[in-house]
Amino acid sequence: MVKILITGANGQVGRSLVEQAPATVSVSGSDREKSGDGKIVQLLACSSSELDITQADRVKAVMEQFQPDLIINAAAYTAVDKAETESDQAYAVNRDGVLNLAQEAKQRQIPVLHISTDYVFDGEKDTPYKETDSTSPESVYGASKLAGEQALQQSGALYLILRTSWVFGVHGGNFVKTMLRLAGERDTLSIVADQQGAPTSAASIAETLWRFARQYFGTGNLESGVYHFSNQPETTWHGFATEIFTQAYGMGLLEKQPVVQGITTAEYPTPAKRPLNSRLDCTKIQRTLSIEIPQWQDELSRVLAKLQNES
Repeated sequence: MVKILITGANGQVGRSLVEQAPATVSVSGSDREKSGDGKIVQLLACSSSELDITQADRVKAVMEQFQPDLIINAAAYTAVDKAETESDQAYAVNRDGVLNLAQEAKQRQIPVLHISTDYVFDGEKDTPYKETDSTSPESVYGASKLAGEQALQQSGALYLILRTSWVFGVHGGNFVKTMLRLAGERDTLSIVADQQGAPTSAASIAETLWRFARQYFGTGNLESGVYHFSNQPETTWHGFATEIFTQAYGMGLLEKQPVVQGITTAEYPTPAKRPLNSRLDCTKIQRTLSIEIPQWQDELSRVLAKLQNES
């Protein structure tokens, strides 16, 4: 029996992780010989209300009771603009909560797979960011996520940090759902056109994390490190919105396509500063997992199809 704890199970990525959870995994060494093709996976998927990772005593109690072999942390404070005035809450979840998990993981010598963000960078670089590039967050959200990375790295636990960008999916609130709602309310929309990045589906993030989990159980080894993962190719929020409306209209999800006007970041001020460049270099993860990075347009099609089925 392989036991895996998922935190933040009601979030975008958390829900996808649960949906894609394997029934069995291959295991290394003598365990494989005893179990044949693999061991049954027992999953404990906790929402934030079921396991508040900011409560160290609660984390310890769950760990002692469940005894996981691996932790996937999808819990996070993700209200980017609210974080500017709720910094204590952002740091409590994104830094202190991560540390609570890391300390328990270190004690049990099990790994933590953790999700981070492109917001750890300032967005001033002209080319896609590599894992080795210097971090310099310009928002409370980004700073709190970076603090969580550092807490995990310094804890002594085995870890894997997966930085990603512009997450969207079937579950939770995200840009795709916002655009679909606004398209039903307005004839014209003004969308930021000078921020570059790559929309990334929650489903593809979950699939990537499960690949790492399978690799860990299959080899018995995990080399701690940071990885960048996003869908391809790069675009802007304006380009993303345009594709959403084109696909949604073609599927009959929208009665009409709104006119999409491009504006600058300066014309759409927000409490938290967004990176102008959120592009992530995914070469390392492609090499490590031998994967082909999904196209975000294809991932968008899958999300829209699921939303259509649910409507």
